Amino acid sequence: MEIIDISRDLIKTPVYPGDPEGYVDPIKTIRAGDDYNLNSIYTCLHTATHVDAPLHFVEGGNSIEKFDPAIFIGECIVVETPPGPITGAFAEDNFPWGDCERLLIKGNGLSYLMESSAYYVVDAGYKLVGTDSQTIGNHGSNQTIHKAILSANVPILEGLDLSGVEPGRYFLMAQPLKISGVEAAPCRAVLVKDHLFWSSR
Repeated sequence: MEIIDISRDLIKTPVYPGDPEGYVDPIKTIRAGDDYNLNSIYTCLHTATHVDAPLHFVEGGNSIEKFDPAIFIGECIVVETPPGPITGAFAEDNFPWGDCERLLIKGNGLSYLMESSAYYVVDAGYKLVGTDSQTIGNHGSNQTIHKAILSANVPILEGLDLSGVEPGRYFLMAQPLKISGVEAAPCRAVLVKDHLFWSSR
């Protein structure tokens, strides 16, 4: 069984423009003479690898803890895209329809959905969509793209590291932290490259 870590470091990863920088605050350290090490952490919930919930852009939408953890565990497909906008036509030709419930977009951190492809993702029945970009849209249409997906109660997995991942099918595990009442949460995402999980299909 091959496990591929597709998460980015919560503290070392550059933050989205305008978001606050995260840091670790050492409260107790053995080096300073304390009996144990104890740290607290400050971070924006949208830093590094994280999951957006509908509440991020939809007033009254579900917060992160409302999702069934099963959504974040299961077969996924990784599709490689060229940098820049992902059109609806590209999505129709390259994103399987009804064949897989989780879609991960590999675009070297430079691709983003357009409104047409965002609605395609929803219409195709995906339960989760992920990207190796900091955000699923671009700076000019971020709100529109997020709303198109999140309004359908489809979580968005952003900030993945897919640099070492070949396009194809994998088993995804990417459960967000359980934090009540918030619009996003960090997660540790991994892919399992082992057809045993779906060989019986």
